Amino acid sequence: MTPDLRDRVAIVTGGGRGIGRAIALGYARAGADVVTAVARNLAEAEEVAAASKPLPGRIESVQADVTVPSEVEALVERALAIRGRIDILVNNAARGMRFVNEQFMTDPKPFWEADPAAWRMVIETNVVGVFLMSRAVVPHMLATGRGSIINVTINHATMVRRGFSPYGPSKAALEAMTEVWAAELEGTGVVVNLLAPGGATATGMVPDGVPEAIRLLSPEIVVAPALHLAVTERSGQRILATEWNEPG
Repeated sequence: MTPDLRDRVAIVTGGGRGIGRAIALGYARAGADVVTAVARNLAEAEEVAAASKPLPGRIESVQADVTVPSEVEALVERALAIRGRIDILVNNAARGMRFVNEQFMTDPKPFWEADPAAWRMVIETNVVGVFLMSRAVVPHMLATGRGSIINVTINHATMVRRGFSPYGPSKAALEAMTEVWAAELEGTGVVVNLLAPGGATATGMVPDGVPEAIRLLSPEIVVAPALHLAVTERSGQRILATEWNEPG
C-alpha cells in the first residue's frame, strides 16, 4: 500500500534525473511537497517540476551544490518556507567514477593514477555533502520529533570493486556515517536508513557502451522502498530495492 504523504515536505538531492527524479516524482504522487536540489542542469530540474503538475504533491527545484554550506542553508530555508518543517531528506546527490576515469567500466585504473582534484571532488560530494545536508536538516526534525533521512548507497561488492576508488570507498563511509547517526538519533523520532537499487542503474553515472552482460535497472525500482522509508519509525535499515517486498 502506498503511504499517504500529504502535508509532508521532502528534500531530494540530485533530483534532476535518475534515482533522485524517480523518488521525487514518487513522493509527489503520494502527496508530498518536494524540493529537489540540482547542482547544474536547470533544464532537467524544470522538466521534473513540470512533470509533477498533475500530481497531488508539487515539486520545486532549487539550484544548490550540497558541498557549499551557504547553498545548503538556502535549500533548507526554501523547504521550510512550505510548512515550517522538513519531514524527509533523501541524500541522493553523488559524483561517480566518470569524473575520475571515463572508461571505468571497461578499463579500470589503479588509485595511484587518479587525479587528486577529481578524487577530492567525489569525496566532497558523496561524504561531506551528505554531512552538510543532514547537519542542516536534523535540528528542524528534532524540533518536531519526527523525520526520516534516507542515504542512497550501492552494493557491497561495488564498494570494493577494482577500479571503483574513490566512489566505492565514499559509499562505505556513507554507510558507516548512517550507522553512527542512527545510534546518535535513537529515541528522538528521527530515523536514518540506507537504500540501494541493488545493481547498476540507468542513470547519468553509467557511461554509454556498457558490456551487454550488464543489465541496467530502471531508477523506478527504488520508489516503493523509498516510500516505505519515508514513513518508517525504524532506524538502521539497509534495503536493496531488487530484494524489496512490501511489508505484510
